[in-house]
Amino acid sequence: MSHPLDIDNIIESLKQQKDEIRLQIHLAKAEVRDELSELEKKLEELGTRADLLREEAGKTSSNVIEAAGLVADEIKQGFERIRKLL
Repeated sequence: MSHPLDIDNIIESLKQQKDEIRLQIHLAKAEVRDELSELEKKLEELGTRADLLREEAGKTSSNVIEAAGLVADEIKQGFERIRKLL
């Protein structure tokens, strides 16, 4: 059987691990908020570009449309990363 001091050490170790995990969760939340904020900016920018593309539909090159698609994919992947962290 464990000695009472061993149990105290185990409990103290578990408390320390809990505190470390809590800190990691807090930091992850901040990281997720920052990433979501950046993705929201990109999504807004993409919406603005899409409006311009619609206005200039006859004049728009396929490169601009392709670039908009790449930004959309980047935003989608960012949202997926956030979902995995949550």
